[in-house]
Amino acid sequence: MDFSKKEIYNYIDNHSSNESAILYELRRETELKCLNSIMLSGKIQGNFLAIISKLIKPINVLEIGTYTGYSTLCIAEGLNPKGMIHTIDKNEELLEIQNKYFEKSGFKNQIKQYTGNALEIIPKLNIDFDMIFLDADKENYIKYLELISPILKPGGVLLTDNVLWHGKILESSKNQDSTTKLIDNFNKKIIKDKNFKTVMLPIRDGISLSLKL
Repeated sequence: MDFSKKEIYNYIDNHSSNESAILYELRRETELKCLNSIMLSGKIQGNFLAIISKLIKPINVLEIGTYTGYSTLCIAEGLNPKGMIHTIDKNEELLEIQNKYFEKSGFKNQIKQYTGNALEIIPKLNIDFDMIFLDADKENYIKYLELISPILKPGGVLLTDNVLWHGKILESSKNQDSTTKLIDNFNKKIIKDKNFKTVMLPIRDGISLSLKL
């Protein structure tokens, strides 16, 4: 969901850099072949991820929720030449489309894929990260925060997607469904966490940018 008027959104879209040919092709194939293609980051959010990555030039990135790999490739644009993205998704059926475009992009050797439960995989990584993109099962956002806070380096960046959750977080607590309540609780928890400085942006379904202090 986008929270700006359609005219404003179109203006933003028209005045943001175009996606690469590979990203365009990946987006179109995702829209044609995959369920829930709304999960794909898309041009505006993809540009945002790419710019943050280019500013940081991360050596180690953790992505929780690969989907078809659009956001992975956007983040890869800013990787340190020796950098690596560790990306996790529970859906092994998406590996074929991921690998197709990772190979085309030339970043395949800098992307390490994991298939399974991220809550079980993350503790086994034994890596400190410069950048983390959280875009997985929303019900576990607080659990993910507890896992990733210790392994995000000071000065590192946490990007959290879907923090406005289709606008449902504006509903009164008694009308919120369980997922909305958990996202709302995550938003409240991270803004009170003295280890982070956070700004929330109304990009698509909402994205928070948190700096580890």
